[in-house]
Amino acid sequence: MNFFKKNFLIFFILFSAYHYSETTNGVVASRHYLASEIGADILKKGGNAFDSAIAVGFALAVVNPSAGNIGGGGFTVYSKKNETFALDYREKAPILSTENMYLNEEGNVIDGLSLKSYLSSGIPGTVAGLIFLHKNEASMPLMNLINPAIKLAENGFRLSKFQSEYLNKNKHKFRNAAARKIFVKPEGWKKNDLLVQKDLAESLKLIAVEGRKAFYNGKITKKIIKDFNENGGILTLEDFLKYEVKVRKSICGFYRSYEVCSMPPPSSGGIAIIQILNILENFEIANYKHNSYEYVDLLKQAMAHAYADRSVFLGDSDFFKVPQDKLISKEYAFLLANNIKAGKALNIKPGTYLEESDETTHFSIIDQWGNAVSNTYTLNGAYGSGMVVEGTGILMNNEMDDFSIKPGHPNLFGLIGAEANKIQPLKRPLSSMSPVIIKKNNNPYLITGSPGGSTIINSVLQEILNVIDFNMSLEESSSKSKIHYQWVPDILFHESLSDNVIEKLKKNMTLRKRKIGEIHSILKVDSGYQGFSDLRRPDGKSIEVH
Repeated sequence: MNFFKKNFLIFFILFSAYHYSETTNGVVASRHYLASEIGADILKKGGNAFDSAIAVGFALAVVNPSAGNIGGGGFTVYSKKNETFALDYREKAPILSTENMYLNEEGNVIDGLSLKSYLSSGIPGTVAGLIFLHKNEASMPLMNLINPAIKLAENGFRLSKFQSEYLNKNKHKFRNAAARKIFVKPEGWKKNDLLVQKDLAESLKLIAVEGRKAFYNGKITKKIIKDFNENGGILTLEDFLKYEVKVRKSICGFYRSYEVCSMPPPSSGGIAIIQILNILENFEIANYKHNSYEYVDLLKQAMAHAYADRSVFLGDSDFFKVPQDKLISKEYAFLLANNIKAGKALNIKPGTYLEESDETTHFSIIDQWGNAVSNTYTLNGAYGSGMVVEGTGILMNNEMDDFSIKPGHPNLFGLIGAEANKIQPLKRPLSSMSPVIIKKNNNPYLITGSPGGSTIINSVLQEILNVIDFNMSLEESSSKSKIHYQWVPDILFHESLSDNVIEKLKKNMTLRKRKIGEIHSILKVDSGYQGFSDLRRPDGKSIEVH
């Protein structure tokens, strides 16, 4: 047994009891146990899944600062009364942004400008999104939902071993004095150290009292604009005043007898997942041996088609006509499946090595009434731009890098894009975030999602295949090695395939090892709903509510 397999197995045995839950009343699954406990407590007090989601969203901004946020944005797919909705609170490009803002006079990309500067931030949407959810679906006062996060920020929380090591590893990413004051410790962080965020607590108090206004036309807004104006940024008051949450029609398709619903553009996840599932429906997946050479090769080819289409056809549908219906049609998938069966390969172009970043975060929730929430939100890279707005405690996103800053130029995650995803004022950049709710007989069956940049789509895809085609439990699915292939770069990433499969694969392609995804799921079982937080992140927890 190789080192990776042995250690992963030990890790799985030690943490499976901690990460697993089963209930008939409600489940919360998230990346951090404190956030899950807060969400579960809201359900215990009679709150619904939307109350719980708001509380978890604000709590993760405190206890998971690398990805949980109020300075970023994301997507929520939710289900109630047999209907599925899609909430888009993705960041938007500032009004003063331009198509060539990250290029020099020669037309070349200026290194780091879209990732590590005050120009890297889009207009944040998280606060608007969570407040919108509260206004339209919640049952409890906003203060009750944010107060647990305020207490954690004000009084501090104890760092886990993983978090202390992660902060130390990424200390170079904190780029201004306000960020270093909070997140960098000269002697280094240790397990059980107390992380206190007083300024963030004050910002959360303002939001709890004033709601959306606090962030988009209040004291916080003024501090953000002042900080950006003094440091070469272009965010203005008009940007914040014009920011709006979009309620979009969820994108749905059928795989076998299950209805799969996710986010439409500017997410690429919904289209890509449904497209790949449609392709695979032309094959008897259950007859393949899981993670065999034949199975991995089939997945790789199906993934390639979806990511190739992503790079050309997908962008913010408010600015670009996305051929959504064709891309998710059974007829188009049938043609692509026949190409795979005939051995027709895509013309793969060389690319760059895929950066390893997990810094998005996902949580899944279901309540006693059957309301379900699948939410993924992000700062983009780990700790976003690394800039904390002075006096607010708020880490800002570096989401502008998700635009096509130059046709053919890869972003942080190695993804390329074209005209559909070019920078335009108030446009939302393309995203891989893929919150999913799968229904069986019109009831929530699988609520799932993952962080992981460009690997999100394939992580969620394999969770679906493991559960539906291979009849795996959530914990069994979590223990299985995943693969990732995104067309460009022409590299197959994997966690721990068997030696004989690796030998066959490496004859025709480059292979690299890396962690892939981090699923937080809830599954319908005979006794109710079962939750599981992925073993790839040791602080995650799924909590049942009786």
